[in-house]
Amino acid sequence: MDKFRGRVALVTGAASGIGRGLAEHCADVGMRVVVADVDAAGLAETARRVEAAGAQVLAVPTDVRREEQVRALADSAEERFGLPHLLFNNAGVLTTGLSWECSAEEWEWVFDVNVMGVVHGIRTFVPRMLARGEPARVVNTASVGAFIVGPRVAPYVASKFAVAALSESLYYELRDLGAPVRVSVLCPGAVATGIGRSERVRPEEVRPGPRSPESATYREAFEAGIARGIDSRELARQAFDGIREDRFWILPDSSFLPAMEHRMRCVLEGREPGSD
Repeated sequence: MDKFRGRVALVTGAASGIGRGLAEHCADVGMRVVVADVDAAGLAETARRVEAAGAQVLAVPTDVRREEQVRALADSAEERFGLPHLLFNNAGVLTTGLSWECSAEEWEWVFDVNVMGVVHGIRTFVPRMLARGEPARVVNTASVGAFIVGPRVAPYVASKFAVAALSESLYYELRDLGAPVRVSVLCPGAVATGIGRSERVRPEEVRPGPRSPESATYREAFEAGIARGIDSRELARQAFDGIREDRFWILPDSSFLPAMEHRMRCVLEGREPGSD
């Protein structure tokens, strides 16, 4: 897909960060834009920015954990603009801490947003896209954390491994059908977003487990690293380059490639993670 003007894009997780950057870039290339997020205030700000850029926009507050809300999002988008040609399953949250420090509710929350949000997007939109029979693309946001792993982010990286695997399976399914719907998986490195402060949208019923002082220190360092990442608008530009080039893997940050290669060598050679 290399023609965007006049077409429809739908972005989940659009209230901030990568989602906002994607939505603004969609406006820049002349698309009509549907934005969705559980953060109603942030969503309204994104919609304001997209409209200020000259694009038609529809904002639909949506909790992607709830399939019925994703279906309602699809109905609203279709009624206003028609089915999306670009679907960005982008909503994501993160929690830090040792694997056993994170509560069961935290694990479930991260997987419900990061994985089931993508599943609900696929189950809701792909059948409609197939029935329409026109070229379209599903872009699922994973992370370099889908390939390289570190400590104290287990729920997040496990969820992103799942998104990458789900996207590959979807690719094979659509290829075998000869469908005009394509798939990409966006795997950013560090992007200057607020994902390190995901507790701002954490539901009240999700009770965090107690953290050690070391985990608190790690979180501060982690957030500082994110703050040094690239701007979300630049990431969006690179994502659209990948879409134009019909790439399945969109890996904007090539600095992580050696670490990804090293991990795979450890796997193939049966060595412990991170060993020389």
